[in-house]
Amino acid sequence: MKKKALFQVLAFYYYTPIFDAEEFVVQHLSYCKQLGVMGRIYIAREGINGTISGTPQQISIYMDDLKSDPRFEGVSFKVDDFDHNAFNRIHVRLKNEIVNSGLKTVSPIRRTGKHLHGEEFQAIKDNDDVVVIDVRSNYETRLGKFKNAITLDMETFREFPSKLQELAQYKDKKVVTYCTGGIKCEKASAYLLEQGFKDVYQLYDGIIGYAKETGGKDFDGVLYVFDGRVTVPVNEVNPVVISTCKKCNTPVARNLNCANVDCNEQFVMCASCSDEMEGCCSEECKKAPGKRVYNGTGFYAKPPVS
Repeated sequence: MKKKALFQVLAFYYYTPIFDAEEFVVQHLSYCKQLGVMGRIYIAREGINGTISGTPQQISIYMDDLKSDPRFEGVSFKVDDFDHNAFNRIHVRLKNEIVNSGLKTVSPIRRTGKHLHGEEFQAIKDNDDVVVIDVRSNYETRLGKFKNAITLDMETFREFPSKLQELAQYKDKKVVTYCTGGIKCEKASAYLLEQGFKDVYQLYDGIIGYAKETGGKDFDGVLYVFDGRVTVPVNEVNPVVISTCKKCNTPVARNLNCANVDCNEQFVMCASCSDEMEGCCSEECKKAPGKRVYNGTGFYAKPPVS
């Protein structure tokens, strides 16, 4: 019998006009504190984007309450079980965009790429007239990506517009974008349409939704997530490891932040080398005055506010 989850992690986003965004931030923070959920929620005039964690009861109440607001009735939720709270505080913040893209004039509310559910994506992704583009950052794609997908060397999603010339060769193909949970693709596919791409699609609910619907077939590696789990497995059908240890080149799906707080680089390293390097990415960082005590995971959460 499957053990009942003590906690759950909920990821969601929804593009919808929020005209009273400033007021809603204050109200929603108060609500989240009263409910007792932890995590990060970003609110802008264009919508909401969040990842939170809590008990299954708290998560269920949150989903019901959010959907009861007519502005968010179409929101899609992605829920995963976890053995402890993935966050240790709650943030609800006002932003100019719900995902940092710099594409402030691009509105997925007006137009975006056609949504493909997991099985639809699986059916066409390897066709000759289809090109699959990963719109995530390089520290994410080195840990995992779909077979044969095009990855872009980006430190952040804000660099996506600068890759337009690189992508121009695919204007006459069916272009399918994908990301972690779908939110970046809403902006990326809308931007490609604005730039003259004619046949643009996106993987609905992203890699997370695809894994739940299909078992994750043909996703190589693991998925980077923005919470205390750091990475999660995706592929239950034909999994492989594609990332290698920065020091010894052993295949490993283990991501760390450098223990040197002044560096904080994200890198891949096996447990043995991490212990030897004291959680640092280099010998220089190992000797740095700002080196944190290596905690065995390479994930350093900020302490909760007392």
